[in-house]
Amino acid sequence: MSTPEGFLERTFKLRENNTTVRTEVLAGITTFMTMGYIIFVNPAILSAAGMDFGAVLVATCLVSAVGSLLMAFLANYPIAIAPGMGLNAFFAYTVVTQMGFSWQAALAAVFVSGCIFVLLTLTKVREALVNAIPVSLKMAISAGIGLFIALIGLANAGIVVSNPNTLVQFGDLHQPSVILAILGLVITLGLVALRIKGALLLGIIITTVIGIPMGVTKVEGLKLVSLPPSLAPTFGAFTVGFGELVGAGIITVLFTLTFVDLFDTMGTLIGVSSKAGFLDEKGHLPRGGRALLADALATVTAGVLGSSTATSYIESASGITEGGRTGLTSAVVALLFLAALFISPLVGIVPAAATAPVLIIVGIFMMEPIMKIDFSNFLEAAPAFFAVVMMPFTYNIAEGIIWGILAYVLLHVVTGNARKITPTLWVLTVILLLRHFF
Repeated sequence: MSTPEGFLERTFKLRENNTTVRTEVLAGITTFMTMGYIIFVNPAILSAAGMDFGAVLVATCLVSAVGSLLMAFLANYPIAIAPGMGLNAFFAYTVVTQMGFSWQAALAAVFVSGCIFVLLTLTKVREALVNAIPVSLKMAISAGIGLFIALIGLANAGIVVSNPNTLVQFGDLHQPSVILAILGLVITLGLVALRIKGALLLGIIITTVIGIPMGVTKVEGLKLVSLPPSLAPTFGAFTVGFGELVGAGIITVLFTLTFVDLFDTMGTLIGVSSKAGFLDEKGHLPRGGRALLADALATVTAGVLGSSTATSYIESASGITEGGRTGLTSAVVALLFLAALFISPLVGIVPAAATAPVLIIVGIFMMEPIMKIDFSNFLEAAPAFFAVVMMPFTYNIAEGIIWGILAYVLLHVVTGNARKITPTLWVLTVILLLRHFF
């Protein structure tokens, strides 16, 4: 008779990946805690486009669950999928507010872009683009994402804030949320340094509890369980918007949705896979096509249910740091998103000040691959540098990849090493130039 442990072992190959059920579950919980903010942030942004907040909240949870389960069972990677930040802002503030499309048309564009992703994945175009990136750039992408994650954490904590004169500055230490975030950072750093199992998750919980007497963690009138809102206002609404997809402006919308998600997902997969040791000796990602297919199908699902484009989440690195190595981690994330439909008030009490320290520490861990880059070789050093710094400085993973690739190709051409550039990389370079200048 088959046991649950036997099923999990056969499905996710736990022993082969040197992990256990306990480690994977812990990693899944940690990933969910660091990315759970999307449950409330995504509907808050999309409601600005006129969409129903409750329906988008349900769609967000369902898309995240479906996408993460697809990643778990198709690719067996500990990488969670959910509606992407940045893409939701483009959906609400550019496509709907500025360009004048209805939110139904924007959902139709998400659906179509998802279908394009599926086609590009099944024809192995997306996988070829990922494999075309040189190994040194892949290592740099991981480090760049580490800095990007750390910047997000520092900003969420209020430790780094904007300044119109200097761009950024140190935050206000008189704010209770900033004090709590610093306390959480100190506590979590200590737990990690002491090699406490589940240090990141434990840090989130302890910081959340400390935030109660400080007034940062809001628990007044808290309901542990509640029924989810109705999905009806957004489910299938994309079919109404197809009639608007004939205008010239929609080409820009489709291109942007496809392009940004393509490179965001590419960067995330490369970055977290590099950290987890998934890349082979050629720098390729085994089962990369399946991982990209999971992402593509999740975007199609988003268009149907009523959400912006889905993408692989860089916060997955927090679970990988906790030891997550298989799709069981992603499956746990999926189950927690489903549970969040009924315990969303409980999930919502975790303040940004409690998860921000984890993002900062994950940034530290993701800097490790930079040691594999030969900085004595300028042809490797300069492209790697641009890939690393442009991600946090532009607040965009895709821009880091773009600048790294363009610098790599330019330097190899001017130094007479153009023969080292593969045909796929040449095609990718042309696409990047067309996107930026036309």
